[in-house]
Amino acid sequence: MEITNKVAQSGLVEFNLEDYYPKGERVLLDIKDHLFQGLILKEKDFREFVKGEDWATYKDKFVALYCSADAVVPTWAYMLMASALEPFAKRIVFGDLKTLETVLFTEALAGIRVADFEDKRVVIKGCGNLPVPESAYVEITRILRPVVRSIMYGEPCSTVPVFKRSD
Repeated sequence: MEITNKVAQSGLVEFNLEDYYPKGERVLLDIKDHLFQGLILKEKDFREFVKGEDWATYKDKFVALYCSADAVVPTWAYMLMASALEPFAKRIVFGDLKTLETVLFTEALAGIRVADFEDKRVVIKGCGNLPVPESAYVEITRILRPVVRSIMYGEPCSTVPVFKRSD
């Protein structure tokens, strides 16, 4: 009896989101560490911090700016930090690390040649070694759905149907 690889013959195209994982260190910069008594931002002190900080330590890093304290932080404070970081950081976002990953994947997936997937049966690979956020799965589904024949999630040998175009 001949053994045939039905997965290989199925015409499925595997899409691995890990291939779009932006390589680089992620850094969470918490503004609370620069608040007076952890509650108030004093403009003069904050500007001195920004001026005196060695922002080159963030060279080629992905930086998320946020405040974990329950404090009112003026918008310009984040803008000031972003201005100081811009010459060094690969990418700066407002939010936590989850927000950073969402932005990084959204930007990476925006470069996909959608035409390469036209009328294809696509399996979005599910398990992996890198931290791919759920938002990336939502984004790739949004991008591919208008052009593909079907979208499945998982591994080619065991998939969960997500979308099937009715012809």
